[in-house]
Amino acid sequence: MTPVIFDRRLFARRRARALAERRPGADFLLTLAADDLADRLAAVDRQFSRALVVGDPTGQLAARLAAGRVDEVMRADLLVPGVDGGGAVVIDDEALPFASGAFDLVVSSLALQFANDLPGALIEARRVLRPDGLFLGVLAGGETLTELRQAFLKAESRRSGGVSPRVAPMGEVRDLGGLLQRAGFALPVADQDRLTLRYASALSLMDDLKAMGATNMLVDRQRGLTGPALFAEVAAIYQDMFGDPDGRVRASLTLVSLSGWAPHESQQKPLKPGSAQMRLADALKAPPPRGDG
Repeated sequence: MTPVIFDRRLFARRRARALAERRPGADFLLTLAADDLADRLAAVDRQFSRALVVGDPTGQLAARLAAGRVDEVMRADLLVPGVDGGGAVVIDDEALPFASGAFDLVVSSLALQFANDLPGALIEARRVLRPDGLFLGVLAGGETLTELRQAFLKAESRRSGGVSPRVAPMGEVRDLGGLLQRAGFALPVADQDRLTLRYASALSLMDDLKAMGATNMLVDRQRGLTGPALFAEVAAIYQDMFGDPDGRVRASLTLVSLSGWAPHESQQKPLKPGSAQMRLADALKAPPPRGDG
């Protein structure tokens, strides 16, 4: 049975609140992801007929795809039913409500890191792709928010001698690449970009996370309100451990990019074992080519 890590109903409510309040600048991570995905798609020399975009609450990514090499774009997101998501269909990306082979492009933007069943979500993306369809995804992974995690651990250990889950677990790029293969994608690729964000304080970082609707949504989180004294101590520890000489603090962000194709007979395939024309040992012993002069 798949473990339930995230309270996805809570995430949907917070996403809806973030959409309603829409603080300027709070969606910078969505813009980063949209830039990455649009650039990767631009490198693919193909016109797509129908695309599904998951996790694009502001609609900026869908607009860019529609202005490029995609004829029709459908937006879908994990939202509270009845909330205006700018035309987005309310979905569960772990059980997509679309027919198999309904799209020739599926794009996921900063949504997969909140999936309880990440392998299942990738399998669903693969299912709704027609043969030779393309999947592109970006999610937070690796060492994202490791500084905030360490500061909370230290603060709660000091105050109560124990800790409660605060920062979501993050997938590693190698593991995520393996999940693409398990989901049945051909030509899977996973890579990552490590970024360092800087904030005036840890409190400013936490305020940005709240404005994105991305605060603690772990099922095992401590219930009830967290007192301001704990946040103040977290901020002080964060400043001491990760502060720069100018007084600002650092926050790690790792964006993992995924791509894979629904299998098709026209795609390149690896050579069968034993089909090489020369043994590796012989190739290594071969003398280097002689120059012309």
